[in-house]
Parts: sequence; structure tokens; C-alpha cells
Amino acid sequence: MAETVTRPASGSAPTEDSDVLLRVENLSVDFPTDDGVVHAVRNVSFTLRPRDVLGIVGESGSGKSVSSMAVMGLLPRTARITGSIRYRGRELVGLSYKQMRSLRGNSIAMIFQDPMTSLNPVFSVGWQLAEAYRAHHDVSRKAAWTKAVEALELVGIPQPDRRAAQYPHEFSGGMRQRAVIAMSIINDPDVIIADEPTTALDVTVQAQILDTLLRIRDEMDSAIVMITHDLGVVAGMVNRVQVMYGGTVVESGPVDEVFDLPRMPYTVGLLGSIPNPSLVGKRLTPIKGAPPSLVNLPPGCPFSPRCPLVVDRCREVEPELLETDRAGHFARCHRSDHLATIEAPSRLFAHQEITVDEADTSADGDAEEEEAS
Repeated sequence: MAETVTRPASGSAPTEDSDVLLRVENLSVDFPTDDGVVHAVRNVSFTLRPRDVLGIVGESGSGKSVSSMAVMGLLPRTARITGSIRYRGRELVGLSYKQMRSLRGNSIAMIFQDPMTSLNPVFSVGWQLAEAYRAHHDVSRKAAWTKAVEALELVGIPQPDRRAAQYPHEFSGGMRQRAVIAMSIINDPDVIIADEPTTALDVTVQAQILDTLLRIRDEMDSAIVMITHDLGVVAGMVNRVQVMYGGTVVESGPVDEVFDLPRMPYTVGLLGSIPNPSLVGKRLTPIKGAPPSLVNLPPGCPFSPRCPLVVDRCREVEPELLETDRAGHFARCHRSDHLATIEAPSRLFAHQEITVDEADTSADGDAEEEEAS
């Protein structure tokens, strides 16, 4: 857990709505390195209420996973955190390791993307689930084992009493991921953070895992944060979506509006890179260039070196995340109003030309995010 933290500004604590489970405000995370400070996350905010499903999407190195690790209190000690993370009105930034441990896996749980590294190969699956339960409840091993079997049954694992006695290598990939989900929900958390939970799974198993998460959401009245680079997963599951680029949120709103009427060119580019059955035989349109270095961010908008609508103001002043012409839909773009008037925004990147100098970036941000994860 990061110990070098900065608390929110002093003053009276804000009044929290009674139905708000998690509120993140102006969260920023920096990592000092020999090459400079990596600005991994910059001013990220979101609110979760029961049954909400929030999708956070973006390229590798955009800050998605670092944001979730900050909420869980799992960042390295070198991380510098500013902003506010409140769970049911309680400020989490600055809590001790012991205080965070009482919440982690209990009130707020996380599903990691690789079930093989999330499960210990030398212990049975049931034993691991039972220990996760006993970490937060003073119960007997027998009672904990019963709870573990119930959790496996809840996530749809057949013959849960028999499977509980088996080891991770005896499970298929989809079943291992279900077991990891069972471990995350065994303590009935209010908030579940799922970091790429369907990575390396085939399409059929992906659909089953997503259905399982939604069913658990409904049965437990929990909220879910879905972190992914797969926009197809987001479109079929979440209520709201946040698009991240260069460590910050560049667009946010109801998923249908963001996907149908994007107000930020980066979102347009992301959507244009998704394989579409209606475009069989046609080339996908990539976003040329590369993401910015999180050590040396460009002045102005971080997407300006790759943006087909860029003007001088974009290169000079970073835009604020402002509400568009549609309520609840926000975009960090000086030209969002102009983008709304373009009939076929998907064609913006079709004939784009970018010089090497304009797209000159480094992988420092990616490396730092992987280290933090």
C-alpha cells in the first residue's frame, strides 16, 4: 500500500448521499522514477450506487488499472496519491494498511485478469475461498467451507461440493475465473472491481462470465467497475462508461450515448478500430501514432498529436471535462461541438497523416502501470 499520500484539502467533510457506495473525486497518482515523475492517473472522478455497472476503457497505459489499485490500496509505497476516495462516506486516502485490509476483499473486492496467478496452486479451491471468508469472519473451518461451497454454486460451478476439494489446475480456464469471482463475492462486497475478467477466454465463456457478474450484481445489490480494453464487453454490460487516455478521463456518459454519439475524437477512433461484421473485406481504421509518454505529457490536450481535428488551442490548453449538449454526457475536447456536426465521424482517421515527430512518445507509462499492477 502506498504510504506517501496527500489527504484531500482540509475543511468540513462533504455530505454524502445515503445511497452512494463509492465516490472517487479528482484522483491522481504519480510514480517518481529515475527518468522523471510518471503521471499515471490525473483527476479521475466517478460515483457508484447499488446495481451500477461502470465501464472504464482505454489503451494499455491509460491509467485504468492504476485507478482501481488506488481504490483497493494496493499501490506500491512509492506512489503519490492525491484526491479523495470515499466508501460510504469514509475517506480511504491515508488509511493505514490494517484499516484498508479490513475493507479489502470484504466491502470492496477485486477480480484480477489472470486466474492462474490469483489462485494458489498448492491449496484446494475450497480451502482458499474458506480462508478468504475466515479473514473477515470469526467462524469455524467447517462453516467457512460451507460458505465456500455456496459461493461456488452461486457462480455456476457444477457439483460445487466436489469441485471445492479440487486444485486450480483441475479447473478449466472459465471455471478458474468463476472460482476467482466466487472468492471476490464470498464476503458479500458492496463494490466489485473487475480488471479484464474475460482476458484469454473464448467468446462463449466470456459471455457466461459476464452473465454471472450481472446476476451476482442483481442478487447482492452490489456495484461493479468493469475495466477492459474490449468495447464489445462494455457495450453489452455497463450502464455508464468512462474513456481514459493519457492518464485522464476524456469522455464519460451513458454507454449508448457515448458509443452512438461520441463527442471526443479519441472515442471515435476507438470505436472505429472494433471489428464489425458489416465491414467484412474492408480494412479497419487505426489511430495513427502512439499514446503519450506519461513522464513527458504534451502541452494542451494529450491526444492533440494524434487528433484529426486538432487546432492551435488544442496544443496549448488542456480542455476541461465538460458536459456536452446531452445531459450526463461529458467530453474533454475543445472541438466537441464541431464533432457533433460531422455526418460521418468514423471517417476522420481514414486519411490521417502523422509525422514521426508528432507521435514521438515512450513506453514509460506502460511500464510503470505494469509495475504498479
